[in-house]
Amino acid sequence: MKPAAFEYHRARTPAGAVGLLTELGDDAKIIAGGQSLVAMMNFRLARPEHLVDITHVDSLRGIAVSEGEIRIGALTTHREVEKAGLGVLSAAMRWVGHLPIRTRGTVGGSIAHADATAEWCLLAVLFDARIVVEGPSGVREIRASEFFLGPFTTALGPDELITALVFPAPLPRAALTEYADRRGDFALVAAAVDLDADRVVLGGVGAVPALVSGKWCSGTTYRARAAAAAGSLELRDEPGISAHYRRGLVRTLVERAYEEAANG
Repeated sequence: MKPAAFEYHRARTPAGAVGLLTELGDDAKIIAGGQSLVAMMNFRLARPEHLVDITHVDSLRGIAVSEGEIRIGALTTHREVEKAGLGVLSAAMRWVGHLPIRTRGTVGGSIAHADATAEWCLLAVLFDARIVVEGPSGVREIRASEFFLGPFTTALGPDELITALVFPAPLPRAALTEYADRRGDFALVAAAVDLDADRVVLGGVGAVPALVSGKWCSGTTYRARAAAAAGSLELRDEPGISAHYRRGLVRTLVERAYEEAANG
């Protein structure tokens, strides 16, 4: 498959990218790593008339760790985070596709794509990360709890650009795990756990990452907490996977994530 015809534009600065998005309107899309957008274009699931390439905007790259926060530039690749020693953020990258995808795919691109099973989306919701965006009116921050609105839908404006993600530091005891039919495939279910705050975020159980918390007593076992998380969900049978099977995956993965977080 080949994509429909489009016009190519290259931005050198965040302001330049915003200017192009404003000028070109709703028919323009940002391209960075291209690991999601190019595949959608090849299958004609996306047909932008204009692509705005931001791969040469160097100010959007890099990781900065300071007292109180971890700031990750939008063009930072999954592989760069994987090698950075950032606790659960780095450990979770092993679940992102295969090595070529991790080497080219970007943090900002994953957040903007807003797949409800994507590792970065789950991590952002788990820690209520701040998503920094730039638009015609300047820079603003959106909490992850308010960013994901529906299937592949976010609070990002059509003329706005994600520039960074900001996580709290130090990161608590936490873990992310998932299950797919084949290694590297999209997860059927994913689970991320913050052991200290007793927060659980699930992917694959709804249109957006689902935050599940406050549904158990602090003294219960990990198995009991996992069962409570699974039991709190409203699931239905879907082609190829029953609600019963998905609920069982949730129970298993949440318990596993708790154990991994506890064992550090």
